[in-house]
Amino acid sequence: MRLSLVLLVAGVLTACSSAEGPASPSSTPAPSTRAPSGAPSGATSGATSEAEESGTRIRIEFAGDQVEATVLDTPVGRDLVAQLPLELDMSDHGGVEKTGPLPRELSTDGEPTGADPDVGALGYYAPYGDLVLYYGDQSYFDGIVVLGRMGKGFDALGRIDGNVSVRVEALDQP
Repeated sequence: MRLSLVLLVAGVLTACSSAEGPASPSSTPAPSTRAPSGAPSGATSGATSEAEESGTRIRIEFAGDQVEATVLDTPVGRDLVAQLPLELDMSDHGGVEKTGPLPRELSTDGEPTGADPDVGALGYYAPYGDLVLYYGDQSYFDGIVVLGRMGKGFDALGRIDGNVSVRVEALDQP
């Protein structure tokens, strides 16, 4: 009986293995962790860049809290800073971001077609002309342009249900 069981297990294991080696090209590929094909390789915002280190410091005030942020020293970042100070009514989207329309659209010439912003990113959603404060994890999405990074305390945005009035002002002279 024991010999029969050993032979049965050996037969099953042999039948499940393949003598052909690695899977053939017709097998299902492993899922990709890359950004969609339309996303340029620089579409993510995970690394600190020279532009971020030399950016403009701003203050974001909301519901009795305030957060300092750095706007990247890029054409689109400078375009945002030129509009400051701003008073915006922002709404919550998906429990990960607060968004509000800017008085005028920012120029996105030369920017990637989309981005995967980090938690704490300051962004711009070009299709709607919205400033975006990411307090949660947003995956890659076409139309997102990363403008900079918020400092300590941005998570307080996630504790605010619904809409919030926000004031944004430059701390550095542009």
